[in-house]
Amino acid sequence: MRWSDIDLEVATLSIANTRTPMGNRTVVEKDTKSMAGERVLPLPALVREALKAFRATQAKERLAAGEGCESGGYVLVDELGAALNGRHLRVRAYKIVDENGLRRARLYDARASCLTYLANNGVPDHLLAMWAGHTNVKTTKKWYVKPDVADLLPAAEAWGGLAGGV
Repeated sequence: MRWSDIDLEVATLSIANTRTPMGNRTVVEKDTKSMAGERVLPLPALVREALKAFRATQAKERLAAGEGCESGGYVLVDELGAALNGRHLRVRAYKIVDENGLRRARLYDARASCLTYLANNGVPDHLLAMWAGHTNVKTTKKWYVKPDVADLLPAAEAWGGLAGGV
Protein backbone atom coordinates (compact mmCIF):
# COMPACT_ATOMS: atom_id res chain seq x y z
CA MET A 1 0.00 0.00 0.00
CA ARG A 2 1.22 3.45 -0.82
CA TRP A 3 0.66 6.63 1.13
CA SER A 4 -1.15 7.93 -1.96
CA ASP A 5 -3.81 5.26 -1.33
CA ILE A 6 -4.63 6.79 2.05
CA ASP A 7 -6.52 10.04 2.52
CA LEU A 8 -6.04 11.07 6.13
CA GLU A 9 -8.15 14.22 5.66
CA VAL A 10 -11.35 12.30 4.87
CA ALA A 11 -10.17 9.09 6.63
CA THR A 12 -10.33 6.68 3.69
CA LEU A 13 -8.17 3.96 2.20
CA SER A 14 -8.31 3.13 -1.52
CA ILE A 15 -7.60 -0.38 -2.66
CA ALA A 16 -6.70 -0.26 -6.34
CA ASN A 17 -3.98 -2.86 -6.83
CA THR A 18 -2.36 -5.94 -5.33
CA ARG A 19 1.21 -7.07 -4.77
CA THR A 20 1.86 -10.74 -5.44
CA PRO A 21 5.14 -12.54 -4.64
CA MET A 22 6.72 -14.47 -7.51
CA GLY A 23 9.40 -16.64 -5.96
CA ASN A 24 11.48 -15.34 -3.07
CA ARG A 25 12.64 -12.02 -4.45
CA THR A 26 10.23 -10.64 -7.03
CA VAL A 27 6.94 -8.90 -6.28
CA VAL A 28 4.51 -8.15 -9.08
CA GLU A 29 2.03 -5.31 -8.80
CA LYS A 30 -1.22 -5.74 -10.67
CA ASP A 31 -4.89 -4.79 -10.66
CA THR A 32 -7.25 -6.35 -8.15
CA LYS A 33 -8.84 -9.70 -9.08
CA SER A 34 -12.21 -8.10 -9.77
CA MET A 35 -13.87 -4.71 -9.99
CA ALA A 36 -15.35 -5.39 -6.55
CA GLY A 37 -11.79 -5.62 -5.26
CA GLU A 38 -11.25 -1.98 -6.15
CA ARG A 39 -12.88 -0.11 -3.34
CA VAL A 40 -12.59 2.75 -0.88
CA LEU A 41 -12.88 1.89 2.80
CA PRO A 42 -13.40 4.27 5.70
CA LEU A 43 -10.64 4.37 8.30
CA PRO A 44 -11.60 4.02 11.96
CA ALA A 45 -10.49 7.07 13.96
CA LEU A 46 -7.91 5.02 15.91
CA VAL A 47 -6.31 3.79 12.66
CA ARG A 48 -6.34 7.28 11.16
CA GLU A 49 -4.51 8.74 14.15
CA ALA A 50 -2.00 5.87 14.21
CA LEU A 51 -1.28 6.37 10.50
CA LYS A 52 -0.78 10.12 11.01
CA ALA A 53 1.76 9.45 13.75
CA PHE A 54 3.44 6.71 11.72
CA ARG A 55 3.77 8.92 8.64
CA ALA A 56 5.42 11.65 10.73
CA THR A 57 7.85 9.11 12.23
CA GLN A 58 8.60 7.66 8.80
CA ALA A 59 9.33 11.15 7.40
CA LYS A 60 11.86 11.78 10.19
CA GLU A 61 13.51 8.40 9.57
CA ARG A 62 13.69 9.08 5.83
CA LEU A 63 15.45 12.39 6.51
CA ALA A 64 17.91 10.68 8.86
CA ALA A 65 18.64 7.97 6.28
CA GLY A 66 19.61 10.60 3.72
CA GLU A 67 20.14 9.98 0.02
CA GLY A 68 20.35 6.20 0.36
CA CYS A 69 16.66 6.05 1.20
CA GLU A 70 14.19 4.95 -1.50
CA SER A 71 11.08 7.04 -1.94
CA GLY A 72 8.60 4.64 -3.51
CA GLY A 73 5.87 6.00 -1.30
CA TYR A 74 5.00 2.71 0.36
CA VAL A 75 3.56 2.63 3.87
CA LEU A 76 5.43 -0.43 5.14
CA VAL A 77 9.10 -0.19 4.28
CA ASP A 78 12.48 -1.28 5.57
CA GLU A 79 15.11 1.05 7.04
CA LEU A 80 16.05 2.35 3.57
CA GLY A 81 12.52 2.82 2.25
CA ALA A 82 12.16 -0.38 0.21
CA ALA A 83 8.66 -1.88 0.29
CA LEU A 84 8.27 -4.90 2.54
CA ASN A 85 6.89 -8.15 1.15
CA GLY A 86 4.72 -10.73 2.91
CA ARG A 87 7.70 -12.67 4.27
CA HIS A 88 9.21 -9.51 5.77
CA LEU A 89 5.89 -8.63 7.39
CA ARG A 90 5.48 -12.13 8.86
CA VAL A 91 8.99 -12.07 10.37
CA ARG A 92 8.39 -8.67 11.96
CA ALA A 93 4.88 -9.52 13.17
CA TYR A 94 5.96 -12.84 14.69
CA LYS A 95 8.81 -11.10 16.49
CA ILE A 96 6.32 -8.73 18.12
CA VAL A 97 3.98 -11.63 18.93
CA ASP A 98 6.81 -13.61 20.52
CA GLU A 99 8.09 -10.61 22.51
CA ASN A 100 4.61 -10.17 23.98
CA GLY A 101 4.01 -13.85 24.77
CA LEU A 102 1.11 -14.14 22.34
CA ARG A 103 0.07 -17.17 20.31
CA ARG A 104 1.20 -17.11 16.69
CA ALA A 105 -1.52 -17.05 14.06
CA ARG A 106 -1.27 -16.70 10.31
CA LEU A 107 -1.41 -13.04 9.34
CA TYR A 108 -3.84 -13.93 6.57
CA ASP A 109 -6.28 -15.07 9.26
CA ALA A 110 -6.65 -11.43 10.33
CA ARG A 111 -8.93 -11.01 7.31
CA ALA A 112 -11.27 -13.74 8.58
CA SER A 113 -11.07 -12.32 12.12
CA CYS A 114 -12.06 -8.88 10.86
CA LEU A 115 -14.98 -10.16 8.82
CA THR A 116 -16.16 -12.47 11.60
CA TYR A 117 -16.05 -9.60 14.08
CA LEU A 118 -18.03 -7.34 11.75
CA ALA A 119 -20.60 -10.09 11.06
CA ASN A 120 -21.02 -10.82 14.78
CA ASN A 121 -21.54 -7.13 15.46
CA GLY A 122 -24.46 -6.68 13.11
CA VAL A 123 -22.83 -5.51 9.87
CA PRO A 124 -25.20 -6.61 7.08
CA ASP A 125 -23.99 -9.28 4.67
CA HIS A 126 -23.89 -7.02 1.61
CA LEU A 127 -21.62 -4.59 3.47
CA LEU A 128 -19.36 -7.46 4.61
CA ALA A 129 -18.92 -8.45 0.97
CA MET A 130 -18.15 -4.87 -0.02
CA TRP A 131 -15.60 -4.55 2.81
CA ALA A 132 -13.92 -7.77 1.69
CA GLY A 133 -13.99 -6.80 -1.97
CA HIS A 134 -16.20 -9.70 -3.02
CA THR A 135 -18.93 -9.56 -5.63
CA ASN A 136 -20.79 -12.39 -3.94
CA VAL A 137 -21.65 -12.41 -0.24
CA LYS A 138 -21.61 -16.22 -0.30
CA THR A 139 -17.82 -16.11 -0.79
CA THR A 140 -17.44 -13.86 2.24
CA LYS A 141 -19.66 -15.97 4.45
CA LYS A 142 -18.29 -19.34 3.31
CA TRP A 143 -14.56 -18.60 3.50
CA TYR A 144 -14.12 -15.73 5.93
CA VAL A 145 -16.85 -15.61 8.60
CA LYS A 146 -15.84 -18.20 11.20
CA PRO A 147 -18.28 -18.64 14.09
CA ASP A 148 -16.98 -20.17 17.30
CA VAL A 149 -18.63 -21.70 20.36
CA ALA A 150 -19.40 -18.31 21.92
CA ASP A 151 -21.18 -17.28 18.71
CA LEU A 152 -23.54 -20.24 19.13
CA LEU A 153 -24.64 -19.15 22.62
CA PRO A 154 -27.85 -17.42 21.41
CA ALA A 155 -28.92 -20.73 19.82
CA ALA A 156 -28.34 -22.55 23.11
CA GLU A 157 -30.26 -19.86 25.00
CA ALA A 158 -33.14 -20.20 22.53
CA TRP A 159 -33.33 -23.93 23.31
CA GLY A 160 -33.21 -23.12 27.02
CA GLY A 161 -36.09 -20.70 26.57
CA LEU A 162 -38.15 -23.42 24.95
CA ALA A 163 -37.78 -25.70 27.97
CA GLY A 164 -38.36 -22.92 30.48
CA GLY A 165 -41.31 -21.37 28.69
CA VAL A 166 -43.53 -24.45 28.69
